[in-house]
Amino acid sequence: MHLFDNLDSGNGYKVRLLLAQLGISYKWTNLDLDKGETRKPDFLKRNPNGRIPTLELDDGTNLAESNAILWYLAEGTQFVPNDRVCRAQVLQWMFFEQYSHEPYVATPRFIVKHLDATHPRVAELPERLAKGRAALAVMNGHLAKHRFFVADQYTIADIALYAYTHVADEGGHDLSPYPHINTWLRLVASQPRHVTLPATPKAA
Repeated sequence: MHLFDNLDSGNGYKVRLLLAQLGISYKWTNLDLDKGETRKPDFLKRNPNGRIPTLELDDGTNLAESNAILWYLAEGTQFVPNDRVCRAQVLQWMFFEQYSHEPYVATPRFIVKHLDATHPRVAELPERLAKGRAALAVMNGHLAKHRFFVADQYTIADIALYAYTHVADEGGHDLSPYPHINTWLRLVASQPRHVTLPATPKAA
């Protein structure tokens, strides 16, 4: 397989983390988002939406969207529960990550790290951070009663939410008011074959 990615991307990191924990070798290409490399014709043939990560499978199929890639890779492994309700709960938290968490935790990080202080999008930060705090509060409340997000086991729901939560401070979020999130972050980081962001993957 061949992962088209960006080293600083939390969405790409989700895939790199799972691949590492599954012990899967793969080819890897870093694309510079600030230089528009995902908008070039060669990449748009792989993913017309012009976004990373995109995973080229062994048969040449290109699979986009980080959480879809996680599901594809984790299907049939310990990272997806066998129970039907638990599987739906994994998807529930992955949808939460994309709609209630990523726009308000990941996007502030992108604005702070990749845009000039005079960029118009800087004005979005107060509202995005407020909504991010609401999402973090939901997570913290759940983790007050659970070690992991689903079935008391480490799943791709945890990987999806961990990616941008553990670097949320880089976008202006203070995680100190969320003790249960911090306990969970340490627990995720202690899992076998954990790799860090933005460590370069050991690709084939």
